[in-house]
Amino acid sequence: MATPTAAQQRNHNKSNYNAFLAACPSHKMLERISGKWVTLILSALGSGPDCTGEPTPMRYSELSRLLAGVSQKMLTQTLRSLERDGLVSRTVTPTVPVTVSYELTELGLSLHQMMRGLKIWAELHIDEVATNRAKYDHATPAN
Repeated sequence: MATPTAAQQRNHNKSNYNAFLAACPSHKMLERISGKWVTLILSALGSGPDCTGEPTPMRYSELSRLLAGVSQKMLTQTLRSLERDGLVSRTVTPTVPVTVSYELTELGLSLHQMMRGLKIWAELHIDEVATNRAKYDHATPAN
């Protein structure tokens, strides 16, 4: 039997990925992209703060101001992981002071729509969720 080419091996692996298995790389990727900061960063870079614009590069300081509650450490770590995964590109412009901007790659743009959808869904349905939580909490005795 002939040894499979690298492309054949990749296609075989893709067909065998199962995100329900903890050891599967796709499981680990879902874990990475399911964080709230990833969702918000991809939403912001993909269409701005109101989710109606076009993908645009943003400076670190712009992202920091936009993402209420994110610490400098968390924003830096999240941007680095997104850059490592190829979802975000980082551009350094040699100015005084140095300007650093981030933008979605083609791969990041392919994920952006779903992340934007999650953000919008959360904003549209938070009142219903809050009502359901209150009903549940009222009906469920405290432990």
